[in-house]
Amino acid sequence: AVLKDGLRSQVSAALKEGQVTPTELCQRCLALIKSTKFLNAYITVAEETALKQAEESEERYKRGQPLGILDGIPVAVKDNFNTAGIETTCASNMLKGYISPYNATVVQKLLDQGAVLLGKTNLDEFAMGSGSTDGVFGPVRNPWSYSKQHKEKSAPKSHSEDEESNWVITGGSSGGSAAAVSSFTCFAALGSDTGGSTRNPAAHCGVVGLKPTYGLISRHGLIPLVNSMDVPGILTRCVDDAAVLLGSLAGHDPKDSTTIQDDFKPFELPNLTDVSKLSIGIPKEYHAPGLSSEILALWSKAADLFKNAGAKVVEVSLPHTHYSIVCYHVLCTAEVASNMARFDGLEYGHRSDKKDSTESMYAATRREGFNDVVRGRILSGNYFLLKQNYEKYFVKAQKVRRLIANDFAKVFRSGVDILLTPTTLSDAVPYTEFIREDNRTRSAQDDILTQAANMAGLPAINVPTALSESGLPIGLQFIGRSFQEKQLLTVAKWFEKQVQFPMIQLEEVKRHDSGVLQHQKSASFS
Repeated sequence: AVLKDGLRSQVSAALKEGQVTPTELCQRCLALIKSTKFLNAYITVAEETALKQAEESEERYKRGQPLGILDGIPVAVKDNFNTAGIETTCASNMLKGYISPYNATVVQKLLDQGAVLLGKTNLDEFAMGSGSTDGVFGPVRNPWSYSKQHKEKSAPKSHSEDEESNWVITGGSSGGSAAAVSSFTCFAALGSDTGGSTRNPAAHCGVVGLKPTYGLISRHGLIPLVNSMDVPGILTRCVDDAAVLLGSLAGHDPKDSTTIQDDFKPFELPNLTDVSKLSIGIPKEYHAPGLSSEILALWSKAADLFKNAGAKVVEVSLPHTHYSIVCYHVLCTAEVASNMARFDGLEYGHRSDKKDSTESMYAATRREGFNDVVRGRILSGNYFLLKQNYEKYFVKAQKVRRLIANDFAKVFRSGVDILLTPTTLSDAVPYTEFIREDNRTRSAQDDILTQAANMAGLPAINVPTALSESGLPIGLQFIGRSFQEKQLLTVAKWFEKQVQFPMIQLEEVKRHDSGVLQHQKSASFS
């Protein structure tokens, strides 16, 4: 049951009181990773390292000297964060077999707090995608595909057809991390968020996904996609746990010049009882083409929930939202083209056997190492950065980005505290339907409600809200003011308590492993 408990009040307390040991907790999670292997959530499972870390944690508990709330807590990390001694692949042939000599700052901070690193999670290659379907290790399956709730609502099919072709995607690109948290194989996971890559899979997998303010958490050791937008993301089963992780990870890092200079003080979230002083903004432009009637109705219901509780709910306008996805595409591909130049086969990663000349080796290495999606974005980005196109595309996109950021600033200056929007246009779609469209088309559709927060550098969080008619999770997004994570998370916690999102019932997993999940009961670690 402890696998579903909250970190601060339950799991940490259980560890301190000796009701469960870090080793038992680690073994339980490792057993679950094995029994849910069909989800393909993990690329690398660091079983030996994890058990060693758990033993060390156990010794600290025996001495009565735990390092903090995270001591002995099993966590997972997206496979685009560098981890010393554990392979970091970015789900690409380009980095297969690459072992970093150092830890990313966020990974080091988790280990310094005594967290147990179970392994590295699956993603779209180099985090370019919105389905976690384009990595070289294969697509990630959404645990909700195998839930009792979804099975009861989906049309009955033959077992083999249902199993093999009707599972739904996790969203992306941090789909492995979202699936790992959703299926109870870890208590928290790190993702990355460039245009919604933490919040999108969080919405589809029914977990909390936090994208902090740009600069609040160090990017050192996160293999870059878009330097000006990348943020390490946090995935947990409840808002309180996200606050615990944020408290452990946030703050200045001398190795990342974009981080805040001030010290960050961790906070415990208060239980909000009175929302009458809150002003909630509903951006009309987020009623986007393709938004499902189910999500629209849920969005409206959530606004009414705040209104009926006494909060001020106002419609607001973010007029440049219409241009944001095109602007995002130009800036994203331009920075991708620059960042991917480092993968040349000379210093690390894959190197082609073609050695006619340095140039031919360089070209062959990149052709063999990158998939079509990555190569396509590199080509687009270099086109936008050509001398004759630079002003027309890149500079103009930067100007539009400033207008988008100004829209948010204007709304927050008007007295609005938090913006409430949908996270995704619909619930998770079946894999067979998702792959009918190419990566670029899918990303443009799936990022439409999330990427503006990245371009403005604002904190945003997905809160699982309800199940769709298909028995799949739907999440709503809250966007806050810069560096006002405490207010954002406090409101998200209040909302989470009101909606009482149901626990996933992983009935189907029992067929893959007889009863590993039988004794589990409740949902988080704080």
